[in-house]
Amino acid sequence: MHLRAGAGTDRGRVRTLNEDAFISSADTGLFLVCDGMGGAPAGEVASQMAVDAIDRQLKKPMNGAGQASPDRAYLPHTSRLAAAVRWSNAFIYDQAQKDPQQAGMGTTVVGAWICDRIASVAHVGDSRAYLWRDRCLEPLTRDHSLAEVHIAAGLADREGDVPAAHQGVLLRVLGREPDVDVEVNEIPVQAGDYVLLCSDGLTRMVSERELANTIADYREPQRICDRLIAAANGNGGTDNITVVVVEVADVWWRRLLSKKPTRRGEDEAHAAV
Repeated sequence: MHLRAGAGTDRGRVRTLNEDAFISSADTGLFLVCDGMGGAPAGEVASQMAVDAIDRQLKKPMNGAGQASPDRAYLPHTSRLAAAVRWSNAFIYDQAQKDPQQAGMGTTVVGAWICDRIASVAHVGDSRAYLWRDRCLEPLTRDHSLAEVHIAAGLADREGDVPAAHQGVLLRVLGREPDVDVEVNEIPVQAGDYVLLCSDGLTRMVSERELANTIADYREPQRICDRLIAAANGNGGTDNITVVVVEVADVWWRRLLSKKPTRRGEDEAHAAV
């Protein structure tokens, strides 16, 4: 399995500070997007602390400090990702208690760790993950927000209007409480799939239909990211925008073999001459 990735972040057209942070590593298969909150500069600090802490925990050896507790419900690397997110929550919370200027800071997180054709997904908050396959876009996460509760209760349509008072109200974030419930998922991936991670600065400005169409039209991960950021800014850019796109591709020699004509095809071609 071969991964190709693109990533980008932009402060948008309204905000003066970009409080998003991300990691995009095709080599390790780790991809993260965090959207900080709590007022400048605390939100920026929280999001960067989260990506750094998660990355640091996952780089530790399995038999060393930071090893995930066994969880038979999930694969080992899924359990490790969830444990790293929980550890980052405690780390941010402790830091906020020590520094009054950072009191109340927090961040969302959505992460995908792709190993052995399985994408382990973990999230807290309203940053999202999607899987694009065969021109269909499937949400892999549901927002931990009051708006999502409103939608789940049938009081609003997902593509319709959500009461303004419910927009942006998060029920779960990293760093606000000493413990956090991390939602996890495991998704088999195959060649031709795309995994999209993003902050809500994208999904508030760009519909899921346009997300799917952009992947279908552009295909190259960095071009997809650039186009989606431009679209979000073109629609108002009211928040910071961060996009990570991962393409699951065949290794180069398999792509080459798939293009090489079969022996029978060669024989038929010679016979036709």
